[in-house]
Amino acid sequence: MKINSYQQHLLADQERLTAFNEAIIEKTKGVVYDLGSGTGVFALLAASKAKKVYAIEKDPITAALARKNLENFDNVSLLVKDVKDVHFQEEADIIICEMLDTALIEEEQVPILNFVRKFLKKTGEFIPCGVFNGVEAASLDCKHICYQEEENPSHKIISPLIIYDKIDFSKHIEDQINIRIPIYVNKDGVVSGIKISTFTLLTPHLICGPTPMMNPPLLIPTNHVKVMKGDCITLTLSYCMGGGLNTIRAEFDGIS
Repeated sequence: MKINSYQQHLLADQERLTAFNEAIIEKTKGVVYDLGSGTGVFALLAASKAKKVYAIEKDPITAALARKNLENFDNVSLLVKDVKDVHFQEEADIIICEMLDTALIEEEQVPILNFVRKFLKKTGEFIPCGVFNGVEAASLDCKHICYQEEENPSHKIISPLIIYDKIDFSKHIEDQINIRIPIYVNKDGVVSGIKISTFTLLTPHLICGPTPMMNPPLLIPTNHVKVMKGDCITLTLSYCMGGGLNTIRAEFDGIS
């Protein structure tokens, strides 16, 4: 298989690859759209069970690799276009779209799904089909928003995980998040940030992540609040899904 360095990292993430493989093998039928196909890994998996696969990739260099990988499949068509420029000629039974990012902030998953949903059959399904987002209060050493890589940057979690958002990809998604979340801390210390974790539903019964290459946890600095075990502090959190990390605003109120 022809791959680039980024795709090598994706393929090395076995938890991610195994979960998508299981979902695609279980759900694939009829007409499939693979949006943001990359080098065609998921289109290749779907081809063995689909009547027709449309693999859509806007980057011409990556698409050239996909063309090589998919050239032996007569039921796969590769379209080198932005998804929003594609004229979809038939409704899909399955739409695969992995333009994912933690809390769906940085990548185009939400605007793309809101655009293509009208091309999915009423009985059709998305892979993945949704996400859960959770937040924890943390004591952080970093002064800027960053993704967690193993134990870096150094941080200490001082609250339970709270699931604050559940997103169903089959329904229209409002891209703006503006919420207030009460958080009870379970350790003494100084809250200076939050950790957001995203869990991906490949199917209604198959959950995955976070993994190194799929929604790694996001660490976000906030104002500093000194707390004791049992204290409740309220997080005000806002961002735009698909709008980028610079849309994130996070701040704690004082102890209540």
